[in-house]
Amino acid sequence: MTETPTISPGPAAQRAPVRVEIDDDATPLVRLLGRTLRDAVAMGHVPEVLECGTATVAVRSHNTPQAATVTLCDGAVTVSGGVFVSADATLTVDLEARFMLKRIPDGDAELADGVLRALQAPLLPWREAAERFWEATRGIRGIPDVLVAVAQEPDGPQEARFGSGPTTYRMVGTPDALAGVFTGADYLLTALDSGLRVQGTLSQVSVMTAASWKVRFDV
Repeated sequence: MTETPTISPGPAAQRAPVRVEIDDDATPLVRLLGRTLRDAVAMGHVPEVLECGTATVAVRSHNTPQAATVTLCDGAVTVSGGVFVSADATLTVDLEARFMLKRIPDGDAELADGVLRALQAPLLPWREAAERFWEATRGIRGIPDVLVAVAQEPDGPQEARFGSGPTTYRMVGTPDALAGVFTGADYLLTALDSGLRVQGTLSQVSVMTAASWKVRFDV
């Protein structure tokens, strides 16, 4: 059985919407791939191979045993755990670096390139990503009453504020770093190692880490 969210591509698209399906008991990698591909579809960033291709692509982690299969079939994209078929192409990527390619793809190069471009689709603007993050996570137990995001823009810091109440959590970083965490493209803790700064209590850090996992894996 699969769960089948259907998201229409951008207004410029004329073909039928691409459907992205994942296993009901999906592994973290399957959920990550499914969420990433849904976001690409929602933004209209859909290479032609996803819309009309019929093929299988294996996606493997470069440093862990994690692997999944992306199956394309006439506008439907199905992501399942493991690789149990002979794939038409294989991507070996860094799962903690926005699917950065770590080896030259095996098999059909055009097919591999199309799927990789979908997995590396541009992120939402940081303000829009922050608003979506807040709406998705504000109900988590212990989440701070207010989220303040500060983007270090070239012409000075720009702030976005969400919620109201006595407890506040503040995140400061480049627009790309903020968008990465808020969309789930980056782990919060990985982003902290890359220069993202936060202001809050240790318990808030724990809750916000859980929130980042929620948006990353769409759970």
